[in-house]
Amino acid sequence: MALYRFRVTFEDYDDVMREIDVKSNQTFEDLHRAIHQSTGYNSEYPSSFYISNDQWMKGEEITYLPNQKRIDRRVPLMDNVKLLSFIDDPHQKFYYTFNFDRPFDFHVELMKIILEEKPGTVYPAVIKSVGEAPKQFGNIPTVPIVPPEGDDFDFLNEMGISEEDTEDFSEVTDTGEEDDEVKKVEDEEDDEFGNEFPDDEGFEDEGKLSGGEDY
Repeated sequence: MALYRFRVTFEDYDDVMREIDVKSNQTFEDLHRAIHQSTGYNSEYPSSFYISNDQWMKGEEITYLPNQKRIDRRVPLMDNVKLLSFIDDPHQKFYYTFNFDRPFDFHVELMKIILEEKPGTVYPAVIKSVGEAPKQFGNIPTVPIVPPEGDDFDFLNEMGISEEDTEDFSEVTDTGEEDDEVKKVEDEEDDEFGNEFPDDEGFEDEGKLSGGEDY
């Protein structure tokens, strides 16, 4: 039985590469699982191979764990399609998308056709591995940590203010001296206006005038 040797590379990670030998009568699902045996990923996620040209343009689709739209379109399933059904070029290419929710895209290229199996080898077989695959779920956003109840809220750290920046703020202490200064200024203002416009100004003169008038 002939073997297909595929080179599998991440579209976005040039330094990661795998070479995998697969029997010509094995299925696309066999290749799908072999890829993730080599990356360490859980393979049980919706994925698809696409027949591709030299520019990695997507053509006919072959899928795994299809959604309803793919079922309605009757997209062929990986476990039903043998690799030899779509190998008509000695450098056949497949564009492969793994896990549509958090996708990794791969380029899968046929490197050579080997006419004899290696005795004692179980296929598919990963024969070359270069570089470490990125983490399968490495882009999960971090959740802000809420400080435990009772802990003081660190205002300066939360607002990104350094100790040097605090010099720009007016110093406020717990002694109440600032409040005393404000009260003193207000009292001085009251005295200033009070001297200028005393409350009893003119009352004495009015009394004299009203008492001295003859009717």
